[in-house]
Amino acid sequence: MNFARGKLAVAAAASVLTLTFASGAARADDPTFVMKITTPTLNAALDQYARVFGDAVEKDSGGRIKAEVYPASQLGAIPRQIEGTQFGAIQCAVIPPEFFVGIDERFEVLAAPGLVTSSAEGQKIAGDPEVLKFYLGLGANKGLHGVAVAFAEPSEVISKDAIRHLDDFKGKKIRIFASEFQSAAFKRLGTTPVAMSPSDVMIAIQQGSLDASVAGVQLLSGLHFYDASKYITMTNHAAIFYVVELSKKWYDSLPADLQQILDRDAASIAISFNPRAIEIENAAVKKWTDAGGELINLPADEQAEMIKTMSSVGAEISKDKPALAEAFKIVTDAAQRGH
Repeated sequence: MNFARGKLAVAAAASVLTLTFASGAARADDPTFVMKITTPTLNAALDQYARVFGDAVEKDSGGRIKAEVYPASQLGAIPRQIEGTQFGAIQCAVIPPEFFVGIDERFEVLAAPGLVTSSAEGQKIAGDPEVLKFYLGLGANKGLHGVAVAFAEPSEVISKDAIRHLDDFKGKKIRIFASEFQSAAFKRLGTTPVAMSPSDVMIAIQQGSLDASVAGVQLLSGLHFYDASKYITMTNHAAIFYVVELSKKWYDSLPADLQQILDRDAASIAISFNPRAIEIENAAVKKWTDAGGELINLPADEQAEMIKTMSSVGAEISKDKPALAEAFKIVTDAAQRGH
């Protein structure tokens, strides 16, 4: 009996070893999935988030997902980046939401002027459960799978000639994000707004076909815009957020455990990255002034007048569009909770 039990024990142990090796072999044979991450910035919150996210996914997937980050619009202008993500040629895009308005105009509601007045408020809005529930569902029927929303930086204006007063905006041709909110807001200041990808802006300013551009200091410093112009007016008229969108086609092709890793890591890093985003902003400001650039603040009364002029744009544009009005209410309610 003892001998028989011994044989059974040996057989059981051998069986366990066989299963272990078989499992290991299966894991080793698992396919590697490449995740190309595209973003328009360089040395800014968007591309730095992309690197941290990519590293986390590689680690947590045991190397089954291999991340490749392509900053500074290396994979094409923003519309091409978005199309590539929709159709699966690109697996992940980290881009401000306004650029997705061609897919769904509700993407632009976070760009409403006057919605955010500080980094702390922006971070709270980005982490608000109702905002996340809404934003992560946008584009699901257009080839996108949203996994994160985050605050990047305040929105400012770079100009060929210094904008020191509100009246200096009048008559200027200004590049904006692809957002009706931005277009309407800057028309109120007497400008001619033109939607344009950041990759085309520097040459346009250098050649004089643009007088100014809406952007953040992080992008402007990271892409050396001080070679084209020295002046940034710190309008802080709106916030620049970013959304993290995966190709739904690619996401749906993954095993469930890898899908869970992507969802979890994207969301958790969007929160943990907030302090780093502020450090990046401060470093960008220093880099701009160290390079001889000037940061300009409007007189306090003119700054207040500008925000007052712009801040009703969101409600006015959305009032006759029920879906947009509902989306606008989600983010304005979140802003109230964030105060």
